[in-house]
Amino acid sequence: MNNNNTHPPEVAPEAPQAQRRLARRVTLVNGIAVLFVLGLAAVVLAADALLLVFACILFAILLYKLSEIMHRRFGIKRKLALGIVVLVLGAIIGLGGWAMAPQISEQSTQLAKEIPAAIERLQGEVEQHPLIKRLVADLPSTEEITRQMGAMVPNAGLFFTGLLGALGNVVIIIFVGIYFAATPGVYTGGFIRLIPQSKRGRAREVIDEMSDTLSSWLLGKALSMLIVGTTTAIGLSLLGVPLALILGIIAGLLDFIPYLGPIMAGIPAVLLALSISPDMALYALLLFAAINMLEGYVLQPMIEAKAIDLPPALVIVMQLVFGTLFGFAGVALATPLAAVLSVLVKMLYIEDVLGDRPAKGVGSN
Repeated sequence: MNNNNTHPPEVAPEAPQAQRRLARRVTLVNGIAVLFVLGLAAVVLAADALLLVFACILFAILLYKLSEIMHRRFGIKRKLALGIVVLVLGAIIGLGGWAMAPQISEQSTQLAKEIPAAIERLQGEVEQHPLIKRLVADLPSTEEITRQMGAMVPNAGLFFTGLLGALGNVVIIIFVGIYFAATPGVYTGGFIRLIPQSKRGRAREVIDEMSDTLSSWLLGKALSMLIVGTTTAIGLSLLGVPLALILGIIAGLLDFIPYLGPIMAGIPAVLLALSISPDMALYALLLFAAINMLEGYVLQPMIEAKAIDLPPALVIVMQLVFGTLFGFAGVALATPLAAVLSVLVKMLYIEDVLGDRPAKGVGSN
């Protein structure tokens, strides 16, 4: 009798407590599910705007890194250093554009005319070889290729479309990037306050790691783009390929896109060289191959040593996926997005969930 009388008071308090724990877990799971659905809907419905915001963040990280380097080396206040960085970059781009604008404009117009003509000459050469003719019988016509190349410009926008939209995107990226870089703590601090207090320290570590990874990658990629663009323009000029300056600028800009960018830049150069002679086309092809080897075996390892080592297959798959979902802008931003996802998976899943943390003194790469 005594056991029967004393047992219920011990069990009774546990039932409501277990129910409360179950209710909290159900609420947490439902909350995560709702947030996932809302996040997926936001990505689908506002993908262009999100890509534009990510581009602004990338530019802000680059400005912040450059101003931080100047702050450490010269002891200048960071906001003053940021102003100097913005003025110097603006002066370089402005003076360079002013000095080369006539030549760039002329060569751009000429390139738009020469590419279709070069494709027609290539098709004429193909007609003389029956075997090659059968192999390329399913290729699109010159008009179709020209139409697709022209369509890339309005479809390449991050938010707005068309030429004016592209200029609008650039203006937004510049000004928003400057604001982000001027007071990064306001924005990161506001985001971290949305996270539970017990997780805020870890959230700041993840944000700092993503910032360091992207800043190192951006600095390395900017140097790589400059080297590739300069060597391409000089090399094509020495070979006697027409429009070497604009082709070098295209090669430098497209170098921002690993693996696919150099191929996209090499096609018009080889086509123009082929319009002169097959030997010239071979030399241009060898030039691009040599530049790609320089980038792949010298520049890219330097970037990865400072940033993060992304497997080539992963980068190409990300480019295909984001390109299919978001167009050319998705292809251009696929690599930094892959770097962000890599940091998130490494820190939040491998280290926090699986508990596989690197030993002290061992690099994360």
